[in-house]
Amino acid sequence: MNSQEFLGHSQATEVLVVGGGIVGVCTALYLRRMGVEVTLVEKGSLASGSSHGNAGLLVPSHSIPLAEPAAIRQGLRWMFNPASPFYIKPRLDLDLAAWLWRFWRAATPQRVHAAIPVLRDLHMTSRTLYAELAAQGLDFSFAHRGRLLLCESQQGFADAISEAEEMEEAGIATQQLNPDECVRLLDGLPCQAVGGVFYPDDGHLDPARTVAAIGAAARAEGVQIIENAEVLDWRFEGDRIANVWTTRGQLQPREVVIASGAWTPALTSALGLAVPIQPAKGYSVTVAAPEDAPSVPFMLTEARVGVTPLPGPDGAQRIRFAGTLELAGMDFSINQRRVDALTAAVPRYLPTWNPSDFVVEEVWRGLRPCTPDGLPLLGRTRRWKNLVLAAGHAMIGVSLGAVTGQKAAQIVTGATTEPHDLRLLDPDRFA
Repeated sequence: MNSQEFLGHSQATEVLVVGGGIVGVCTALYLRRMGVEVTLVEKGSLASGSSHGNAGLLVPSHSIPLAEPAAIRQGLRWMFNPASPFYIKPRLDLDLAAWLWRFWRAATPQRVHAAIPVLRDLHMTSRTLYAELAAQGLDFSFAHRGRLLLCESQQGFADAISEAEEMEEAGIATQQLNPDECVRLLDGLPCQAVGGVFYPDDGHLDPARTVAAIGAAARAEGVQIIENAEVLDWRFEGDRIANVWTTRGQLQPREVVIASGAWTPALTSALGLAVPIQPAKGYSVTVAAPEDAPSVPFMLTEARVGVTPLPGPDGAQRIRFAGTLELAGMDFSINQRRVDALTAAVPRYLPTWNPSDFVVEEVWRGLRPCTPDGLPLLGRTRRWKNLVLAAGHAMIGVSLGAVTGQKAAQIVTGATTEPHDLRLLDPDRFA
């Protein structure tokens, strides 16, 4: 059955995966490779959500969770400035108020210290899994070239070094670079910087091509992928989900995996589960690459803008500027002021790059699913015996996509998830 067929009846399947982003397609692929019959449903098309236009970074360097003390300090300065890297749209929303309170409670040194080794191990395994998929012939522009934090101020450099020291204590390699070393690492691109921090363990890929490639591999190996299939309702037998109604027919799954990102709370509310995920809007601008574009991704550190080199499908090089975190609810509007902020800071760091010269290929926004403690939800729920949640990855969904899919498949089948300790990711921890 192809992705456009209407089921027209109640179809049995061993596992139903809900969500066609990076986590969903990876879950489906790894389940199928474990010999499981899999059906994946996606309300739009594959990679139509936050998996499409993000920075595409694989970041063991981001092993500090989103909820951490520095985020509180910086957020208080930025939160009501519409052009800042972090913005909260003023509105009366009790769920948001509860989420912010939980975020504040979670942003402690003790919680961060406990989370770092969990995230580190997941990031490193995920990068290895992507490398394995690329070695199998999947083409999604995977590269392991590291990532540079380019700092324009002494304070920014000092903060980057402080974070790097914390990462080194966790076993993640870092290098402090002077301005000349930054230029050499960026293939001679002129930089205005006081220094930089390089993370050699980081990598990058093209996120939309990754989802497409993994989805195609899953389909070729026998996964039934049904696009434009929105979940409408659930039916139950005791403590199990027995029937799932979609806009393309009904499914009778033995197991269900919900990997629907920012749309997870809407789905789980009908299951009686209160999942505290807030959609955080992010933006990216993809342009034709300037002639002196480097091959290594880097960060305009103080501006909080990631810069990723990506080869286009026609072989032409592109550059993607990505960033911002905007808590505005399920709001898909584009705030031009925030789009402009992504490229406005570029000349401060890169004097040869003038935003007015950029040939823009795409302006994108997507909703990243953020939990209050900055950690994803991954595991079985106590309420429903045949439900696994795999959502809430915030800005590291692509980086953790492969390992989340592998772990979700292991949880569904009852295989061991060792050596990873997933207790901090318990989906019921906010209940």
